[in-house]
Amino acid sequence: MIPYGRHDLDAQDIEAVVDVLRSDWLTQGPMVPRFEEAVASYCGARHAVAANSATSALHLACLALGLGPGDRLWTSPITFVASANCARYCGAEVDFVDIDPDTWALSIPALAEKLERAHCAGRLPKIVVPVHFAGQPCDVRAIRELADRYGFRVLEDAAHALGARDADAPVGACRHADITVFSFHPVKHITTGEGGMAMTLDAALAARMRLLRSHGITREAHALLASSPGGWYYEQQTLGFNYRLTDIQAALGLSQLERLNAFLARRRELAARYDRLLDGLPLTRQAQRPRVSHAWHLYVIRLQEAARRQSVFEALRAAGIGAQVHYIPVHLQPYYRQLGFKPGDFPVAESYYAGAITLPLHPRLTEAEQERVAAVLKESLA
Repeated sequence: MIPYGRHDLDAQDIEAVVDVLRSDWLTQGPMVPRFEEAVASYCGARHAVAANSATSALHLACLALGLGPGDRLWTSPITFVASANCARYCGAEVDFVDIDPDTWALSIPALAEKLERAHCAGRLPKIVVPVHFAGQPCDVRAIRELADRYGFRVLEDAAHALGARDADAPVGACRHADITVFSFHPVKHITTGEGGMAMTLDAALAARMRLLRSHGITREAHALLASSPGGWYYEQQTLGFNYRLTDIQAALGLSQLERLNAFLARRRELAARYDRLLDGLPLTRQAQRPRVSHAWHLYVIRLQEAARRQSVFEALRAAGIGAQVHYIPVHLQPYYRQLGFKPGDFPVAESYYAGAITLPLHPRLTEAEQERVAAVLKESLA
């Protein structure tokens, strides 16, 4: 089986983990702050808060931004469910904004139109979550301009986009976002096994997320609400969670980060090669925004004849090719249908989904494997 995505570990990664296993700290030690500092430096952000998953980081970000019952969060329907679920964890409402038919990211005109209607109805969102789908940055500058006009916060779901750049800024620098969240799941650009990280320029938001990720407890002398009677003293100042990343995971992530640029270069090479191999087939690919550097987490095609998607998908799988579909529109999931969403609510997203297939793309994919994927795809479309 050729998987659609997979991790790439080497001897240095393994030794980094073993070093921690031999140390005095398996968790709450020095490796997590080092990893946070390294990712912040790579992205050009001031603050980084590691968590045990990107989902946890999205939840922490929503709480830090003050999302709660009676509030609304909007996101793209073409994303993993966590982009919407983070609002539900906070007791907030979720709504969606249809996607651009070419880039497959949240549509800026659709967002502007929906915001104007919401403004008139007194139902503006508190947070908008743009998703950098497949690794291509969406137009967060335009979303920030709308945020300044309508007063919402911007939380980037950059789970696909570590290493991507928009104009002259790395994703994660938070030039136009309040918080940016990355994922370190094994199929992402670097892995910690499971894990995520929230980036921000705001010290208060970072401090709030750090407090919430560890039970709402602090031992920091400057943050205590009462005088400390001794070195054992700590305070639970709010209801928090156990969302900590371990030192074992952080050591792996720190080692992997050293190879991130090489991983990105290989992904871009393979994506360009797919473009050449698939040229002339009856399919469309994600349109590229100008002045962005794509991180190529996913290589997605959309069949011109959507009715053939199932047969093509099954032909790929039968040939040992781990094709996938990213994503079933979130509003069509049973949980969200129970909240009142229905087919037809976001027609561009639904049309995209009907013909979408994700092809294998990861640094360990060989040219021979890629040619096999292309050959089977061509045969199935003949």
